[in-house]
Amino acid sequence: MSGKTSQSHDHTSDIATLTAELNYSVDTEPDAPPEGERWSTWDGATHGPKPRPEWVITELGAVESDLGILKTGKEADVHLVRRWVPGRDDAGVLMAAKRYRSSQHRLFHRDAGYLEGRRVRKSREMRAMRTRTDYGKALISQMWAGAEFGTLATLWAEGLPVPYPVQLGESEMLMEFIGDPDGTAAPRLVQARPPADLLGDLFEELRSAMIRLAELGWAHGDLSPYNVLLDGERLVIIDWPQVVDVIGNPHGFDYLERDARNMADWFTRRGLPVDAAELFGDLAAAAAGASRW
Repeated sequence: MSGKTSQSHDHTSDIATLTAELNYSVDTEPDAPPEGERWSTWDGATHGPKPRPEWVITELGAVESDLGILKTGKEADVHLVRRWVPGRDDAGVLMAAKRYRSSQHRLFHRDAGYLEGRRVRKSREMRAMRTRTDYGKALISQMWAGAEFGTLATLWAEGLPVPYPVQLGESEMLMEFIGDPDGTAAPRLVQARPPADLLGDLFEELRSAMIRLAELGWAHGDLSPYNVLLDGERLVIIDWPQVVDVIGNPHGFDYLERDARNMADWFTRRGLPVDAAELFGDLAAAAAGASRW
């Protein structure tokens, strides 16, 4: 026993001597980012699909600055965030940070219909969600955020007009900012006044996206001019946490019909007549076709 103790002591002394000779030092108070900012949250988060867009900054030494709120909502607030690398000669990249409310501060009155058809592994979790216990509400919050991130990842990979999902943390999703480099967000369709000669192209773009979504077996579930951005001459569809499994949800086709009616009504009011029933029929046929595979 005494021999092992002596060897351990000699080994420790050797390490101390070597460290002193190499002049190693330990920073016990590492530099903090500038006041009001934070280090990059990339590490430890769930990342978006590959190949990633070239603008995504993955360096752990990057800094993130909160530039203010873009939008407030019942389930989450959206902030404008700039991620940049100190010492690099560029302005970094703007992202939208969707910060989900905790289970104590979210409104759950409209969750039930959307959650039908979604599955969790344990019956105890299903009961907790159904009875809205504190544990069940926490599960719903996690499912809400996870569903939106997963949906965006799938749809972006499919080429649909959605923001690229950069990463998902415990209570925040960072995604592509849709707007101008100066931080001006693209307007929602309800606020936009596109020229009449652009309406036809915009509708065909929207219809194509809705058809492809239905072919995947999904409906947005809350599609309206409030959840579609006009980015120049293209549309970008946002707000996906309530995405609906058209076949698995007993009200799936009702949500699909409402999505079709909301969008058809907007285009009709703007001067481009769109038959809501015909649009819904096309979407329903696409969803029914998806159910056969």
